[in-house]
Amino acid sequence: MLAALAAAQFTVMLATSIVNVALPQIRAGVGLSDGGTTWVVNAYGLVFGALLLAGGRAADLLGRRRVLNAGLALFTVSSLAAGLASSPGALISARAAQGLGAAAIAPAALALVMDLFPPGPGRGRALGVWGAVSGAGGAGGVLLGGALTQAWGWPWIFHAVALGAALVLIAVAALVPRPADRAAGPTDPRKIDRLDPRTGGSNTGRFDLLGTATVTLALTCLVWGLTTARGAGWTDARVLGSLLGAATLLAAFTVIELHRPNALVPPRLFIAGRVAAGNLLMALLGSVWIALFFFLPLYQQQVLGSSPLATGAGQLPLAAANMLGAALAPRLSRRVGGTVTVTAALLTEAAGLLWLSRISADGSYLADILGPSILIGLGLSIAFVQLTAFAVDGVPRQDAGLAGGLVNTTRQVGGAIGLAALATLAGSVTAHAATHETHLEALTAGYRAVFTVGAAVLAATALLALLLTRRGGPRAASTPAGQALDDPQPVRIS
Repeated sequence: MLAALAAAQFTVMLATSIVNVALPQIRAGVGLSDGGTTWVVNAYGLVFGALLLAGGRAADLLGRRRVLNAGLALFTVSSLAAGLASSPGALISARAAQGLGAAAIAPAALALVMDLFPPGPGRGRALGVWGAVSGAGGAGGVLLGGALTQAWGWPWIFHAVALGAALVLIAVAALVPRPADRAAGPTDPRKIDRLDPRTGGSNTGRFDLLGTATVTLALTCLVWGLTTARGAGWTDARVLGSLLGAATLLAAFTVIELHRPNALVPPRLFIAGRVAAGNLLMALLGSVWIALFFFLPLYQQQVLGSSPLATGAGQLPLAAANMLGAALAPRLSRRVGGTVTVTAALLTEAAGLLWLSRISADGSYLADILGPSILIGLGLSIAFVQLTAFAVDGVPRQDAGLAGGLVNTTRQVGGAIGLAALATLAGSVTAHAATHETHLEALTAGYRAVFTVGAAVLAATALLALLLTRRGGPRAASTPAGQALDDPQPVRIS
């Protein structure tokens, strides 16, 4: 069951990065403009980020297995449609439908993992697997995208995702059982899709339509404004209007949620554990994570002159380090505690980015990328696993899907903010350097600035982690030290 659920997460992450190295070929094949090419990436990320909270709550109320299967089915069909698209509108619409399917898959799969593995060493190992496949999906997308584009053309990147999603759908249907009767024990694998009625959760519970609509519109405005700012600039009227609308809608959402008994994001979610800290830190990590997988392939192709296949192959050491770090994360947290683990991991990734900021226009993969990639992969995976554990720490069982949607939302929104800001930085630095340096040197200067700022953000995130994730109050007195991934206990609500 864990393998099937992890494969669902891998598929979502794969679709996020698989198009990056194929964008020039996609543009030529479908006849996209510069703005249209950007929306091949943005359409997926916009819908995915905006609907994750709704997908998580739908999984809690309608059944996690049911929502996961529906998401996988939509993801399969929309991926096939993207590969068959012959016009810009058809391709971008298919990518948006992919994002909708992913918004159902990611929180439902994580909630099922939490149900399958109660707090303890088993959950720690499961989250290690989750982190490994998440990182492998991001790096593997670059490799697979380059290989398929070079061998058979860009449509095959979408056909491959469709085939993978179909296989995962079959695996989930075969390996993850349907809900059993309510007499089953709360940790019985046969009951992993059933909510405990004693905690207030129910498959017949009411859905917060007003809150869902408000936060979905807010996130849509926010992500659209940030992605548009990369091309139009921060002073563009559309960008400013969109960001102002997002701020207004988020304020309205906060007021709505404080006065609704069936709130989409109930306050109880943040009372226990380290949910708020985990989500804040995940947003900061995501702001650097997504930008890394955007700018690093650009440096390899535009400056070093690597082919799509070579660019993808260059991600393999990072992916291997990522999987190693995810396997080590539960052991490290048990030995030294979650706070020390995540702080050290963030500093390790920051060191890798600082090393990467020394790239040069006449550099090479071995001299400029290999070493930093290994450090980044180790730090990224350990931090991701531990922050995911913090984000579900003490979450009531009936809110597991929402917690999964929330941590994915903060990562996506953080990524959109980070990518927009860093893309603007890279563009301005490159434009300034172009007045007195060659084109390749100017591009490299922009990428160096991005990696330097990314290192600074992660160093600040490590300091915040040290301050925010230590346990305090009465709970700390009764909790043994050093049990970061293993100590969270579900809150009982009677």
